Amino acid sequence: MAKNFISNSETSTRMFKYGWMEALSKVHFSVPLIIYIPVIGFLCFKAISNGIAALAFSGYFIAGFLVWTITEYLLHRYIFHYVPTSKIGLRLHFIFHGVHHDYPKDKLRLVMPPSASIPLALLFYFLFSIVLHGAALYSFFAAFLLGYLTYDMMHYAMHHYTFKSGLMKRIKKHHMLHHYQDASKGYGVSSALWDKVFHSGFSGKEISEQPGTQNEHA
Repeated sequence: MAKNFISNSETSTRMFKYGWMEALSKVHFSVPLIIYIPVIGFLCFKAISNGIAALAFSGYFIAGFLVWTITEYLLHRYIFHYVPTSKIGLRLHFIFHGVHHDYPKDKLRLVMPPSASIPLALLFYFLFSIVLHGAALYSFFAAFLLGYLTYDMMHYAMHHYTFKSGLMKRIKKHHMLHHYQDASKGYGVSSALWDKVFHSGFSGKEISEQPGTQNEHA
């Protein structure tokens, strides 16, 4: 089902009365890179300095990245696309994700602002620390953050760049169909893996028949 309102503007509506709150809701796409690349490097250093074996490091790292992919899918499907009925709930839904669907080209509301991503990162670190410790936790969480960073950068690129790679074109079309054709499908952004597992994606025919993306035609 196509969405009733989608703006092509590169700026979105004001969301907050107070300027400082409005500022915290916007961020340049480079900010997550500046924040999280040093953190990922530090976590890898901590894991290695704790004497973790290369095979164990690789295993925890791969596991962390895979866990990010399912986390991305579940957050997008069940949290960001949960539409409450209360007035306050609808307001929160718009702030967290609705504004992105109304203004998908807003360059400053495409990557998650640190005011949201840092508390979420700390929450996930605490949850993972319940079952993992020391070098295992550092290895796992470094990859989890790398997965998040990959998602953020790919998401930004999908809305603002024209890809040459056939694979990236297909991934981008999958996401554009989510925005411009049916928001109840295609919840994977950096990968369609879990959409295939849970049968919530677009068919190969739907993707191949799409002549281009909204970005390329704008």
